[in-house]
Amino acid sequence: MFSHSGRIIWIRLIIILSLLGGAMIIQPAPVVQAGSIPTFNITSVTAGVSVTIKTANFPPNMDFTVRMGKYGTYGIGGIIVTVTNSGVGGTFTVTYQIPDSLKTEEKIAIRMDGKLGYYSYNWFNNIEGGTTPAPPSGYTGIPTFSILSVVKDDKVTIRTNNYPANQTFTVKMGKYGTKGIGGVVVGTTESGKGGIFDVTYTIPASLKGLDRIAIRLDSPDGYYSYNWFWNNTTGEATPPPHDGYTGIPTFTISGVVKDNKVTILTKNFPPNQTFTVRMGKYGTLAIGGIIVGETKSGMSGGAFMAEYIIPLSLQGLSRIAIRMDSPDGYYSYNWFWNNTTP
Repeated sequence: MFSHSGRIIWIRLIIILSLLGGAMIIQPAPVVQAGSIPTFNITSVTAGVSVTIKTANFPPNMDFTVRMGKYGTYGIGGIIVTVTNSGVGGTFTVTYQIPDSLKTEEKIAIRMDGKLGYYSYNWFNNIEGGTTPAPPSGYTGIPTFSILSVVKDDKVTIRTNNYPANQTFTVKMGKYGTKGIGGVVVGTTESGKGGIFDVTYTIPASLKGLDRIAIRLDSPDGYYSYNWFWNNTTGEATPPPHDGYTGIPTFTISGVVKDNKVTILTKNFPPNQTFTVRMGKYGTLAIGGIIVGETKSGMSGGAFMAEYIIPLSLQGLSRIAIRMDSPDGYYSYNWFWNNTTP
């Protein structure tokens, strides 16, 4: 028979083992601080041979698949060069060989994709000692823009915010949901002194008649921003950021019933949003996945729990991606082991 202290030790051991067992099944929480993003810079290039990068804020102990592709692709679907383990994370330097099919390209995109949705990308000039241009002196933050007005099937006017100076932005429009990637080029815009400015673009013929249109601005130095608008003459714009809301919405997996349902717990969700929830195969980030429901974030947003049914076509998979998108551009994604827990 155990003594009183022996019972306490045994109970504590059971609790610890239970927690460890659960951690093997439930999706781990992100391993970098909320709002932090892994990035990397190009430190040197040997033309047609190799490129050396230096990372920042990388999560530890994670395998990243490294790809290269043509400039402008962000490395998506590019040639797999190797897999790099982040080790202790944070900052490290590594050199990659340029694939044969890209050796003569003037500019090359490079991308690193890890688990849990972590990724980072950049590009470099494929010349001796080439790097991506340094950020404009004194510039910090992220460029964004809002929609000021719309004339249906004719034009849209935007207002920028925190734009870097002396950049040439290529402006594209595309179908809603594409973020303007691969869209129709509708013009170029010089940012001049940067900061805030208004500019008007013509809606291309191929997009006239659509109810919503995506618009995107990209500069050769890697700065970009995107939004969308209602194609209505009323000038109905995309809703502005919610007063007082800052940060990034995230969610964790709190429970799974194998091949049946998953329960999530949100964090820092914006209020008054309707999120479309999708599931897909692991590794897809659930982009274009199966719609499994809609969830309203309510007047308060923040933290709340929600439960979703696993689609029949995904049952039997070992891991499943799940994603939440709102029409205002807020989104969050994760994945889970398709095992019953807790």
